[in-house]
Amino acid sequence: MALASVLTAFFLYRTGQLYLEKRALAEDVLQWHQEQDFDGEESKIDRIEYQGKLFRRNTYVKAILCMGIDRPGSLEETMVAGSGGQADAIFLVAQDIARDKVKILMIPRDTMTEITLTDLSGNVLGRDIQHLALGYAYGDGRDKSCRYMKEAVSNLLGGLAIDGYMAISMSALPIMNDGVGGVTVTVEEQGMERVDPEFIYGKTVTLKGTQAEAYIRYRDTGQAQSALGRAERQKSYIEGLLQAAKIKSGTDDSFVSGLLKEMEPYMVTDMTKDRYMDMALAFLGGQELGMTDMLTLPGKAVETPIYDEYHPDKPQIQPIILDMFYREETDGMYKGK
Repeated sequence: MALASVLTAFFLYRTGQLYLEKRALAEDVLQWHQEQDFDGEESKIDRIEYQGKLFRRNTYVKAILCMGIDRPGSLEETMVAGSGGQADAIFLVAQDIARDKVKILMIPRDTMTEITLTDLSGNVLGRDIQHLALGYAYGDGRDKSCRYMKEAVSNLLGGLAIDGYMAISMSALPIMNDGVGGVTVTVEEQGMERVDPEFIYGKTVTLKGTQAEAYIRYRDTGQAQSALGRAERQKSYIEGLLQAAKIKSGTDDSFVSGLLKEMEPYMVTDMTKDRYMDMALAFLGGQELGMTDMLTLPGKAVETPIYDEYHPDKPQIQPIILDMFYREETDGMYKGK
């Protein structure tokens, strides 16, 4: 209840502030676009010239935005802006449907980028440079929130067209975790025993039940940039989850469909069941997904007097996006990788 009151007060304050600063807001956004070289056609970009070479979007590689939402319970109910949760974990999956392979680009929640702002009634007030995680909060806790995040991530990545989205409540973690029989991880951070006595540095632990959420979400808010350390922990968890899921699926043909069915109330997606089932099976295919297949968005961690910020580094981001989602074109033909 206290948290809800704080969030409501924040939105009321921010709404009034935005009305007073609307002209300044527009100027800030214009400057941001100029600095990032945006041309107003972000969602339509399928050809990019880079270092004298021409790249075209690889239509066989789908960009799927996946988000873990810090909201308890299911995601079935539409919420008032400010009460639908934030995107606590943000991943962009590159699914190569031709080669049945996947890669993951992890985007820090504190990434500073342009997001859509609304009032408590959901009326759009404009855009501002804020933490990416808040992009979800300004929506309805469901599809509108996902669309705001999809737009923000597309703009952040220079106009990359995103083919689908999936948001999952953190309350689904115990279901997913125990559904694969538990996830084994090695604790690689000091002080984790503060959240669970079993999380001793250097110890290998098989996470059960609510331990999964505790392991993934814990961060020391008194320590600067703790969200970045948590993101690295999430990578190791994903690796362990996929290993356990592969073993489980090898002995139970209905495992994947049954688990996804159980998770449906905790999930919001614009993909059909066949589409997200295909993505799940791609993760469990012959590829051994490791840490080298999970990249973190390049950027610089910046500490302010109030919040941690993560400033994206566009020059370093572009070659990663080209490698993941584009193919070089030579004399009008694709050049294979």
